[in-house]
Amino acid sequence: MAGLAAAARARELGADVVVFEKGSRAGGSMLLSSCVVWRYRDLERFHAECPGGDSELQRAVWEGLDAALSWLEGLGAPVVARDTGNPLTTGTRFDPEGLTQALARRAGEIRLRAPLTELPDGVPVVLATGGFQGDTDLVRGHITSEAPSLVLRANPWSSGDGFRLARAAGAAESVGLDEFYGRNMAAVPHISPEDFVPLAQVYAKHARVENLVGEAYEARTWSEIDVVQWTARQPGARARYIVSDEALGEHVRERTIGEVMEAARAAGAHVERRAGATVVEVVAGITTTLGGIAVDASGRAADGLWVAGADAGGISTGGWSSALASALVFGRIAAEDALGAL
Repeated sequence: MAGLAAAARARELGADVVVFEKGSRAGGSMLLSSCVVWRYRDLERFHAECPGGDSELQRAVWEGLDAALSWLEGLGAPVVARDTGNPLTTGTRFDPEGLTQALARRAGEIRLRAPLTELPDGVPVVLATGGFQGDTDLVRGHITSEAPSLVLRANPWSSGDGFRLARAAGAAESVGLDEFYGRNMAAVPHISPEDFVPLAQVYAKHARVENLVGEAYEARTWSEIDVVQWTARQPGARARYIVSDEALGEHVRERTIGEVMEAARAAGAHVERRAGATVVEVVAGITTTLGGIAVDASGRAADGLWVAGADAGGISTGGWSSALASALVFGRIAAEDALGAL
């Protein structure tokens, strides 16, 4: 999202742009997501939900998102729904493939399988490599010693390239390097990208959550981001959800909890019946890191260098907000500021 949005906006303003894409396709993890781009309805709620984040960065996302969503629609991005299903938030759900194509058409030259290994001299650069969740050593060093056990619920190319390049150029680290967004996933033998959404187990508030030795944890946040971060630090990055029969009919978006658990069982997860309850084993899945490079409200990280998307940290610290929203807004902001600096 961030790289394509920055490129499309820069070209719209008259710049010559080259996108260096490490992967074999454009779109990054955006293409693998449910593609809901949202903000909190109230700025004060944003601050309260992400209390460790930079308030000016949060304000930039909150104030800039509605216009950015309209811009995406103007590029031809197909809308699936205009409701997030959460009364705390407002936003738009796009078709991920259609959104990727709409941005890629406007982004100019995209060089696939072309990682940026060093920063060029004399031209502004926007780093948007997607965070460092794909690098086990960085995740182990900053987030959890159980890093090898985590499921990578993202594209495989976001492995800290932007983080390393920015640090080498003198940029500072943000707060929250030990935080990440993800989902507890059904613990199945193999999880493919097609499973990232359907096998997510997002009903901890209706369950007893415990690690595999029986130590319990109580969910505190609506997003359950605290639950997955806790699970990631348990042995094997695993836990159990124990759901009473009475709660199996509760809905998780379009499905009931019982239907979500049945999908987990059908995919090979350990699901068992106990007296009056169903138990499923889960494993922490990491989608994106929340800490990264420190930026200002223009996305600037160092002289001639801007950072956007999951490479930029300090926005959702202490909680969770839409990574796609931050990527979209700061991709556009970074492009505009970079051109203004020429």
